Amino acid sequence: MTMEYDSEQPLSICHVITRMIVGGAQENTLLSCLGQLEAGNRVVLVTGPSPGPEGELLARMKAPGLEIAVFPDLVRELSLRCDRRACCELARFFRERRFDVVHTHSSKAGILGRIAARRAGVPCVVHTIHGQAFHAYEKPWKNWLYRSAERFAARRCDRIFAVAQAMIDQCVAARIAPREQYQVVYSGMDMARYLHAKPCPGLREKLGIPADAPVIGTLARLFELKGYDFVMRAAPRVLERHPETRFLLVGDGILRESLEREAESLGIRDHFHFAGLVAPDRVPDYLAEMNMLWHLSLREGLPRSVVQALASGIPALGFRLDGTPEVILDGETGYCLAPGDAAGVAEKSIALLDDPALAARLGAAGRALVKERFDAPRMSRILLEAYRAILRAKGGLR
Repeated sequence: MTMEYDSEQPLSICHVITRMIVGGAQENTLLSCLGQLEAGNRVVLVTGPSPGPEGELLARMKAPGLEIAVFPDLVRELSLRCDRRACCELARFFRERRFDVVHTHSSKAGILGRIAARRAGVPCVVHTIHGQAFHAYEKPWKNWLYRSAERFAARRCDRIFAVAQAMIDQCVAARIAPREQYQVVYSGMDMARYLHAKPCPGLREKLGIPADAPVIGTLARLFELKGYDFVMRAAPRVLERHPETRFLLVGDGILRESLEREAESLGIRDHFHFAGLVAPDRVPDYLAEMNMLWHLSLREGLPRSVVQALASGIPALGFRLDGTPEVILDGETGYCLAPGDAAGVAEKSIALLDDPALAARLGAAGRALVKERFDAPRMSRILLEAYRAILRAKGGLR
């Protein structure tokens, strides 16, 4: 039976993600939900449990009017028993609620959610890649499993969005799906908060940072592959030239104690300031205290922290991998170096500290690059247009 949708009628949309920790994929998902809800659609967010040192995003960002359903079996870890139950529970939920659109996020929820949505007969099934489950630092057998599962799930959805062109190129090279099935939709943010970021009175004093000290910051979970080993290699080199520099690490995670110990052993503990978890609406305050951002992750989709830093008017330094070169334009909005080049990071950071006018020019160019491309309402609008195009092709929007 052919369904017909009026071009202006509200859609019933379900977003599915494994967990709602404080993180880029989660904030992207929540802003998509809120934007589509504000546009007059019926929106439900399905998530699994969200424990962990990263913090729970839903406790830190308001989501008025958004229906949230927590599925206990939708867990991040591979678990045949939980995964089977979660898939069945999702299919039952989708059938009962008769959604027009199911939009999945993250690898695990993306695989289970797409299978369940197709079983339930959902007319529009789409997925967003925020970062690859398969990558160079994973075990070969796991990469094979992830690629196989992604290929299986790709055949059960209508469109695959990616937060960076690099993600699409990697998927096509891995033969996950044909290129025409993909579409870049840059990750949306509340850009106004960053474009107008200003130093917050008393914040430096609270953090123990001298008023006139230059600050190099990071904004990422304190976890493996987030590049903190390169931070600890580059920091002493910077301090040799600019001993007044301070390093502000915004975020928390399992590496905090080991990073504190390493800074102590290097004799630079007084130069490091650990902010811990910061509510999303306070992140601009911390960025406003920085002279530049280091994002030295070895595995990334498109780094939201870099976009946020550029919107705040400060340059960023990162490695040439995944989606990072799409926002850190080398020599234009910051510096993009070979993966692992801690010496290069230090050298370029010293150059920016030596020449504040250069840093200001790169920061201004970065702000111009990101201020429209990464606007949250723009992202929600593009997604809604894609949903309707898929439904139109299947049933005919009137």
